[in-house]
Amino acid sequence: MNNGILKKIQSPERLAKIVDDLKKKGKKVVLCHGVFDIVHLGHIRHFNQAKKEGDVLIVTVTRDKYVKRGPGRPIFNERLRPETLASLEVTDYVSIVDAPTATDFIRFLKPDIYAKGVEYREKDKDVTGKIYEEEEAIKSVGGRIVFTDDITFSSSQLINDYLDVFPSRTLRYLKAISKRHPLDFIVESLEALKKLKVLVMGDAIVDQYHYCLPMGKSSKEPIVVHRYISEESFAGGTLATANNVASVCGDIDLLTVLGKQDTQEEFIRSHLISNVHPTFFSRPDAETIVKRRFVSEGAKAKLFEICYIKDNPISKELENQILAFLQKKIRDYDLVVISDFGHGLMTNRIIKQACAKAKYLALNVQTNSANIGFNLITKYPRANCVCVDEMELRFATHDKFSDLRTLAKKALNDIGCEHIISTRGWKGSLCYSKGAGFHETPAFAYRVVDAIGAGDAFFAFVAPCFAAGMPQDLVSFIGNAVGSLAVQIICNREPVSLVDLMKFITRLLK
Repeated sequence: MNNGILKKIQSPERLAKIVDDLKKKGKKVVLCHGVFDIVHLGHIRHFNQAKKEGDVLIVTVTRDKYVKRGPGRPIFNERLRPETLASLEVTDYVSIVDAPTATDFIRFLKPDIYAKGVEYREKDKDVTGKIYEEEEAIKSVGGRIVFTDDITFSSSQLINDYLDVFPSRTLRYLKAISKRHPLDFIVESLEALKKLKVLVMGDAIVDQYHYCLPMGKSSKEPIVVHRYISEESFAGGTLATANNVASVCGDIDLLTVLGKQDTQEEFIRSHLISNVHPTFFSRPDAETIVKRRFVSEGAKAKLFEICYIKDNPISKELENQILAFLQKKIRDYDLVVISDFGHGLMTNRIIKQACAKAKYLALNVQTNSANIGFNLITKYPRANCVCVDEMELRFATHDKFSDLRTLAKKALNDIGCEHIISTRGWKGSLCYSKGAGFHETPAFAYRVVDAIGAGDAFFAFVAPCFAAGMPQDLVSFIGNAVGSLAVQIICNREPVSLVDLMKFITRLLK
């Protein structure tokens, strides 16, 4: 990189001082902000028009970790994108914004003009809704927003059309989906889910990651010794399901059980998003479930897991308290979402009442190390939709080798549900109903950061989509898009947001 390009790329702090000096000299500063993954003619014309509004043009890019346009994006990382922009004659300065939007940076930098492309002129069509916040930010520092008006291109469409991000089968699938379900219809359908009144219930789990580095083999024992680096805790299990449901629906009620010993309630409350309203029942004979995983800091590989768990059924007294709650309230909900991890909450009587009284019942019944062979979807006599992974479906049908379509059909008939959807990792998902038949949806992720929590996120979005009566092929598509975003998130560090999902879907279908 030559010195001229290097001088253009500045830290936010240094850039703020430069802007202050320029404004003291009477110069008018223009700011453009975006991802700018592939710089094309549309961007260049946008920059040229923007600079005509002032004297100095600053272009900022979003840091990689905030680019939520799906796996594989950005194509070019945060080291290369600023260099590309700084190589253009029209740019005066370039910087990286360490935030998901430009809003705080605008207030920090205080430019005179904030320039956006013509596609943002109709603000209500911005799926993120951030244009309103950015306009408010520029006005708050005495500036104004302008919209350039010239030829436009879509970086996402260029990437989809020419960079072969997905295999040909997936591209054919995406083109077929886009013809059947226009983007506006998908966005409207997702936004309509906010009207649903939802109850989420199941086992609360606190996931812990203890990051460490290998030191070498012990001199006294045949073990590899690791050095502790740091730790992080996440709201997992049904807590994660509730957070993800709350991303796409309105206010969510959560029913779960915490241990009376080492309750973790303060941590859990602080890690539930604001529209999740919990009802905690206390289990006096146990502590709140903690699953602690030791993770190699460098390789991000999980080395070992310890569970702090008492997973026998809850007491009759506690069971009666929960049954009384359900008897009083369960019919008020449009959708009841059950995440059953097999850790003692979902007793036979609670299952029976949920199945009998819920207007629409969505089930995710998980197999894990504590319940292999014992926690099967077949213990539920009825459901509207069921979401399981391939192995859970094989356990439920006691069939290791048969074709998955045969097993999906058998499980659907056994439970009497309307839809059954099976996640299959890199193979995507398979969905079946008697009315719509089978739908196979490919996976959209080809790089997995962490698979833990991805199934919970998939289920959390699929359940309300089915409850709202969306077409089965569209629900499968949305579920796989959510899963593809979720595997880019460490454990349950954050839910998949509706804004990120809409951005990813927009990118896929362009």
